[in-house]
Amino acid sequence: MAERTSFLLILALWGAGLGAAGQYAKISVIFDQLPSVYPQAGASLGFVVSLVGLVGIVFGVVAGLIVARIRYRRALLWALWVGAGMSLLQAFLPPLFWMLLTRLIEGLSHLAIVVAAPTLIAQLSAERHRGLTLTLWSTFFGVAFALLVAFGLPLVEARGISALFLAHGIWMALFATILGVTLHPQHAPVETELSLHALWWDHIAIYRSPDTAAPGAGWLFYTLCFLGILTVLPPYIPVDWRVWVLGAMPLTSIFVSMTFGVMALRYISAVTLIQSGFLASIGAMVWLLVVPGGPFACLALAAALGLVQGATFAAVPQLNHGAAKQAQAYGAMAQTGNLGNTLGTPILLAVLGMAGYAGLVWTMMALLLMGWAVHTVMRAQCS
Repeated sequence: MAERTSFLLILALWGAGLGAAGQYAKISVIFDQLPSVYPQAGASLGFVVSLVGLVGIVFGVVAGLIVARIRYRRALLWALWVGAGMSLLQAFLPPLFWMLLTRLIEGLSHLAIVVAAPTLIAQLSAERHRGLTLTLWSTFFGVAFALLVAFGLPLVEARGISALFLAHGIWMALFATILGVTLHPQHAPVETELSLHALWWDHIAIYRSPDTAAPGAGWLFYTLCFLGILTVLPPYIPVDWRVWVLGAMPLTSIFVSMTFGVMALRYISAVTLIQSGFLASIGAMVWLLVVPGGPFACLALAAALGLVQGATFAAVPQLNHGAAKQAQAYGAMAQTGNLGNTLGTPILLAVLGMAGYAGLVWTMMALLLMGWAVHTVMRAQCS
């Protein structure tokens, strides 16, 4: 644990996180333009988006275990350089098979970054600043998407899709260079040797331990809801408010997590704040049941989920002492988060089709209640 917080290094690691989020966002924001590049791809074009997430579902926990063994700085720098290389290859708009292969490799790069970077942030932060620094880290996805919408889309309009991939590759290489110069190896003991046998049994041990599994378990229910909410709620928001509300919801989550969330972490544990966020989210869903698509109810929901977002990352070092355990917990979060992001929207759309708006709201309340419950149960097991 650091006695002083290296804020410049924290910001550099957050910048690397923006690049990792960009591995998702750069495809999402231009997905409607890809059929013109790959006109014969058909439904298989969806894999250009989903492959990164599928890699996370399969290898999330394994990534946490491997990164802990090959060391965090080394894993992060290799992941950034590999990610830069894949983006530069994508700038040539290769045939679909090779594009999918670069996305598969990019998925491995993404996993290494989202495991190594928050683990390093926890190591480089004084205990009194960990709530702030890890909450800042939790914003990397929302900020990256906002930046790519604000600056990436105009770049594509002016210079084409290749320019966006090139810019992303340069961003990754820039932060690989900055961190290669400024980030020194963090000395943390390697708990076990790297082997397939050890990886298998450690994988089981992570999900049997309430300390390492709790953040990822709660994160599953958060991710099942958040992206799905942004997808299924818009038709119910009044037309005059819709664009404003959809833009304001992610920003509200970030603002609340960085202000009220950071202040709350000075006085209560991260798990308590997560549980409070889930309960507040249920309250906002009751509001949305009474006032379908209500703009301020939507913002209240985003604010409550913002508490869950930031506190979940802060919970990892509170529950797990030592960099190796923290990397394992972040690996589990990567796995469950990708699972929730992948399944959330299809599940909620299916519920909406079968049970209508009321059924959708009740289902989301049930998912949020389960998020609160898993932390309650695992907290009791920790005690």
